[in-house]
Parts: sequence; structure tokens; C-alpha cells
Amino acid sequence: MSQIGITETILRDAHQSLIATRLKIDEIVPILEKLDEVGYNALECWGGATFDSCLRFLNEDPWERLRVIRKHVKKTKLQMLLRGQNILGYKHYADDVVIEFVKKSIANGIDIIRIFDALNDVRNLKVAIETTKKEGGHAQAAISYTISPVHTINTYVKLAKDMENMGADSICIKDMSGLLTPYTAYDLISAIKKEVDIPIELHSHATSGLASMTYLKAIEAGVDIIDTAISPFALGTSQPPTEPMVATLKETKYDTGLDMDKLNEIAEYFRPIREKYMKEGILNPKVLGVDINTLIYQVPGGMLSNLVSQLTMQNALDKFEEVLKEIPRVREDLGYPPLVTPTSQMVGTQAVFNVITGERYKMVPKEIKAYVKGMYGRPTVPIKEEIIKKIIGNEEVITCRPADLIKPQLKNIRNEIKEYIEQEEDVLTYALFPQVALKFFEQRQAKKYKIEGTLVNLELKTHPA
Repeated sequence: MSQIGITETILRDAHQSLIATRLKIDEIVPILEKLDEVGYNALECWGGATFDSCLRFLNEDPWERLRVIRKHVKKTKLQMLLRGQNILGYKHYADDVVIEFVKKSIANGIDIIRIFDALNDVRNLKVAIETTKKEGGHAQAAISYTISPVHTINTYVKLAKDMENMGADSICIKDMSGLLTPYTAYDLISAIKKEVDIPIELHSHATSGLASMTYLKAIEAGVDIIDTAISPFALGTSQPPTEPMVATLKETKYDTGLDMDKLNEIAEYFRPIREKYMKEGILNPKVLGVDINTLIYQVPGGMLSNLVSQLTMQNALDKFEEVLKEIPRVREDLGYPPLVTPTSQMVGTQAVFNVITGERYKMVPKEIKAYVKGMYGRPTVPIKEEIIKKIIGNEEVITCRPADLIKPQLKNIRNEIKEYIEQEEDVLTYALFPQVALKFFEQRQAKKYKIEGTLVNLELKTHPA
């Protein structure tokens, strides 16, 4: 066994999980060169919710953010998270949009693209994997890990093999809810390592209190890389902390080779930033503890808080326990999808409707109807006929890859916003988040005209007629 690689998540998932992706580029830039000196396997810095958050809350161009990070990080690979055919949005996009997005991500500085699908339908990974490789990037296919009566170690071994055959350069086990227990991790990693010849990475969240122990057993089983977060932004709903993992493995055959003094400097930099967000109320102490409900109900922490919010709005918080019991039933009805964006939101909302109306599937959101029609992909096991009939009546269920039904979109999108385009990437920004992007473009244009107007006035004053 060679040394363990560490992927640092502070620039993406750590602050996404703890402070709703609110780290600004100005808070990131001063520490980038130190992060670059550590010797990480990669810095996860883009994708996930960072793109949406930049536009919606931070008034930053996500593409410029990536270019700035790349300018300061010269030695370490930069990594992003991509939702397969959903890219960074919540629905499927045409192949031409996926291809162009992957191309521009790599052109702007991304080295490794971690590609996952909420249903583990590998057909939804194909275009992104092929384009990543064609553009010279590293295509990492990710398994969305979940627990159910139909998810076994063999299920995941077969999935890993399919991903390797599809051309993946490495595989990530993405344990988004912190459900993977230490001894299961040992068995799972051991079984996958016997069947595939590409590196295996493990990504988990500390929500259930298991992740650090799970990482150790995974390392013993032969995992190649683990995802950790620098300590001020670790634990709770984030990843296990980087420094204790490095200290644990020091002077063993798994030694990461990372320097604790350099890691301490980085932690010292982020500590006051954490305190600032704590004082502002953006970092809620509730997300820092152990949430055992995750293990009992197999529901991600973020999904639980969303359910509380939905029930409060309906004056039905007393139905919380009932909804938690309804979630596994809905999930079974829908073919046991993993609970990750967007399926976690869909299953949770349906469970709320079932409980509040007092009749199962009396009210059905349009997303659930689309899911049952096959518009998100293939569920783990087929949905029973009576459930299909109850939700979509006699409508046809598609069996092809959903994106096969979507016509090319880029040309029309480009025409829609031609007066706002300042860079080719703007077309992709608008494709993913049209309303938010338009507002951002309008503000950018107004700011530009204001600056240009000021410069013209200055010129007139400097060169009087």
C-alpha cells in the first residue's frame, strides 16, 4: 500500500456543508498559495452549489472565481463536482450543453471532474466522462452510496465495474449522508479493489459521527484517497478534519507525507473566518453536532431541516415523526433512489404531501411525475405497476436515456441573451440558472456603464475643448 492521498474540501464542500457555500473569493485568495504548498492530491474548489451561490448570493462570476484560483494554484490539481447530465442544475440538459460545460471547465483550470448521478444510472454519466477524457481531464465517476434492502456490496461492485468499463480514470464512493459504517466500508472497498484496477477515493460526511472511523477501515482495505476538510470547517455536516487524519497515519505505511506545520498555518487562517460566520449566524451550531436521525431514518441532515421548514409553513410540525416514517415507504415505492440532490427533495416533499392530505399520492409534484415517467433515469429496481398508475395514470414510461429526448439547446440560449454576452461562458451560466444569471448580467452591465461613464467624465475634465 502506498501513501494515502488527501483531497482538501475547504474551497467547496466544507463551506457548502457548514455555511451554505458563502466563502467569498476575497476570503479564499490570501491562503491559496499556502494550500498549493501542502502536497494535497487535489483541492476541491468548484461545482456543487458554488456556481449557484456565486451568482445568487455573492455577486461573483463563478468562471472568474475558477480562473483566479487557478492563477494562484500552480502545483496542485483542481477538482470540481458535476451532477452528470444535470451539470450543476436540477434537471437534465441536452448533450451539447454538457459537452460545452465540461470543455469550458477544463479550459478555465479544472483538472479532475467528479461526475455522479442521483440514481446511479451510468447512462447519465456517459457524455460527461467521454468529454472530460477527450479534453485531457481526469474523469472520476462517483457512486452515490445509500442503504436499502436492494443495495448490496455486489450492487456497488457491479456499478464500479460499469464505470471503469465506461472509461472512468478513478472511482469515488460518495457517502453524502454519512451512512457508510466502518466495517461495511472495509468489506465494500476490499470487494471493489478486487474487481477494478483504477484508484478508489472515499468521500463522506461526519453527520452521523462515523466518518473518521470509516476512513480508517477504508484505508486498511486499500482505498487510495480520502476527502477531508481543514479543522475549522470540518465535522458536523462537513468532512472529517484533515490534521487528525494526517497525524493518525504519520509514520505508518499509509503516511500522507503532509506537513502538520503547513496545515496548522492554514487552520489558523480559517479560524477567524469561522468565528465571523458564527457571529453572523450563518454557521449554525446545530450543523456541528452528531445527528443520529441520519442513521435511524437514512435521511441526510439537510433534508431533515428542509422537512421541518415545509411542515412549519403548513402548521403541521406535529406530523414530523409521521413524515419521517413515510419517507422509507415513498422511497420503496419509487424504486429505492439514493437520497441526494434532487431525489432527496422530491421524496421528502412527496412524504409531506402524503401525510398532510391524509391520502397517499392524492397530491403529486410535477418532479415526481417526471421521475416516474423515467425522465431522471432508471431507478435501482423497477417501480411497481400500481404505483405508476396511481401517479401518472396511463402515460408512457420512457426507457431510453432521458437526454436522448432533448434537442440541442446552446444555439437558442445564445440568441436569447446575445446582448449580455461578454464571454462564451455566459451562455452556459444562463443555460443553468436563467433568472439568477439574467439579474447578475444586468447588474454587471449597469456597473460597467457606470465605470465607463465616470472615465468619460474624467477625460472631459482632463482634456477641455
